[in-house]
Amino acid sequence: MLMSAFRSLMQFTTILPLGKPSDFEGFARHSWLYPLAGWVIGCIAAIPAFFISDPLLAAAVVAVMVLLISGAHHFDGLLDLGDGLMAHGDTEKRVRALTDRQVGAGGVAAGISITLLLVAGLQATTFIAAAIIIGEVCAKFSMVFLTVYGKPFREGIHSYLHGFSQPYFPFLSALLCLPLFLLPVPPLKIAGAFLIMILCPAILLCIAKRVFGGVNGDIAGASNEICRACIVLTIAIL
Repeated sequence: MLMSAFRSLMQFTTILPLGKPSDFEGFARHSWLYPLAGWVIGCIAAIPAFFISDPLLAAAVVAVMVLLISGAHHFDGLLDLGDGLMAHGDTEKRVRALTDRQVGAGGVAAGISITLLLVAGLQATTFIAAAIIIGEVCAKFSMVFLTVYGKPFREGIHSYLHGFSQPYFPFLSALLCLPLFLLPVPPLKIAGAFLIMILCPAILLCIAKRVFGGVNGDIAGASNEICRACIVLTIAIL
């Protein structure tokens, strides 16, 4: 059952060739497995960092690898969130901007800003490979957090996952993040990453409730992108 759920998770979060689609309900019942996708994506994306000596070039390639492996699936949510936050008007108008398939100036600004912060953070740390793994794993925890606690404001993938979620899912998900302490990175940096992986989705949840009246899949996906960048920056700063 868990292997089927894991395969469905990987098909949902990556473009890796994994055969015919698995039953999505299997993953929905075990959405706490999200960090496992972070481990796979982060480890693959980290490979170029071992062969590129220039820090800036390595950081840029690693950031691009993350987007390619994930098919920019969650990056699309970041763009939509940017449009929704920048829209003027009441909740209905903001939700319309959030869910509109076209990308506006707010989305472009959000995408550029978060990507710049991610690349700058990776370039500034001496642990590029470890930083992207930590960032990706913890970013996936943020999606579990929002899946469980983010009340949906419309029907969609998020409402479907939310319907199967349980209050203890974040605890199980956090356990999957604990092996990060085995990486060759000072424990203080990883502890800081753990703090950010909780604060980031919690703050985004408050903003989403106030601005949009709830959460949808775009906001959950945006949390992945924002949380990853913030965690990498935290690792670089501490």
